[in-house]
Amino acid sequence: MVRKRVPDWLNSSLWSTTHSDDRLHRYSPSPTTTTTAAVSEPTVQPPLPVPPPAAALRPQSTPTPPKSEIRDPVNKNSNNNSNDNDQNGGSSGISLDDISRQAQLLAELSKKVINMRELRRITSQGIPDGAGIRSTVWKLLLGYLPPDRGQWSSELAKKRSQYRHFKEELLMNPSEITRRLEKSVVCDNDESKSESSGMLSRSQITHGEHPLSLGKNSIWNQFFQDSEIIEQIDRDVKRTHPDMHFFSGDSQLAKSNQDALKNILIVFAKLNPGIRYVQGMNEILAPLFYAFRNDPDEEMAAAAEADTFFCFVELLSEFRDHFCQQLDNSNVGIRSTITRLSQLLKEHDEELWRHLEVTTKVNPQFYAFRWITLLLTQEFNFADSLHIWDTLLSDPEGPLETLLRVCCAMLILVRRRLLAGDFTSNLKLLQHYPSANISHLLYVANKLRTQASG
Repeated sequence: MVRKRVPDWLNSSLWSTTHSDDRLHRYSPSPTTTTTAAVSEPTVQPPLPVPPPAAALRPQSTPTPPKSEIRDPVNKNSNNNSNDNDQNGGSSGISLDDISRQAQLLAELSKKVINMRELRRITSQGIPDGAGIRSTVWKLLLGYLPPDRGQWSSELAKKRSQYRHFKEELLMNPSEITRRLEKSVVCDNDESKSESSGMLSRSQITHGEHPLSLGKNSIWNQFFQDSEIIEQIDRDVKRTHPDMHFFSGDSQLAKSNQDALKNILIVFAKLNPGIRYVQGMNEILAPLFYAFRNDPDEEMAAAAEADTFFCFVELLSEFRDHFCQQLDNSNVGIRSTITRLSQLLKEHDEELWRHLEVTTKVNPQFYAFRWITLLLTQEFNFADSLHIWDTLLSDPEGPLETLLRVCCAMLILVRRRLLAGDFTSNLKLLQHYPSANISHLLYVANKLRTQASG
């Protein structure tokens, strides 16, 4: 069999990560488990956005005073963490490229009708943290905001009203539903003057409204079934980024943010009975809510819960089959996607593919399951995850294709260590992926795209 020649650029030392004994230790589940747990290591706090200079980014023409930044107390010196940035492959300070890209983004967002193709092109290189526009750009990329800025106010008002309706209908305790039914019946009885006591007669309490009813249409039976999922959501939300005070702790901010995450996941679970809630969804939800809640515009930040819900639904529509266990072995399930990653690696670096899967017998499911299902949120620090998501969301073909290329690039970045390793060392390396220069990683991923198209 004639093996494909490894491209020269793959062997460049530029893409090979060096071993570091003090790299961050990350939690990894056992190879066969599908659940996620809390990440216990301290991470570099994402730089908090500042109000953009273009007031035209707001959906309304009336200017609003800039709000104070929602700072994460876990790292009060987040703007001066050059050492941490260097350790994690980042760069200290704002580069000229960032300044240029920020100006391009602001110019594009100020247009009456935004050119989505141009916006995707600029965003694919990353959104500068200091611009304060990641929230707006992500909403556009996910289709939540239309390209026509004149429609923003009406669209946002309609969606937010719809989410309030979902919460009122789906988060209500059956006792409250029964109380409202009683009140309605009493009002009807008062009008007909057939009742005056205000109490429901036994014949008026339907079987489905009784707490002991086991009927499929019983609101109480459904409530008790939902309670198990709600308890699981509550546990997982409390474990979301425990190192970040934005998500964890006893502060009013953290508790408010946890409540918002729980509401979103519960509403999603009830509206999607085929999937409900699967562990790990909280990790996908977190970056969206963080970006939207930290919007410099007060009005936009206040509506972060509603906006996050619809963007979460849109994002998960691309990956929802990965969370459906019944589809695991289908051509749209998670195993099929992992196989595509394996084929992608074989296409671009057959030597590495053969060493991993044939020689050392490292099944890609042992490491790629978490990479793909959680969109790499557990493999890098939070700030780096946001930059990776900028690139994922900017792909006009959808985030999955870019995600697979990034995963393949992750393997290529550590190919020398993998080629020198055995089953145990390689599995440990891939389940505890080392810190990397994200710009280099995304460059390699893009190189795979251009090489395939060429």
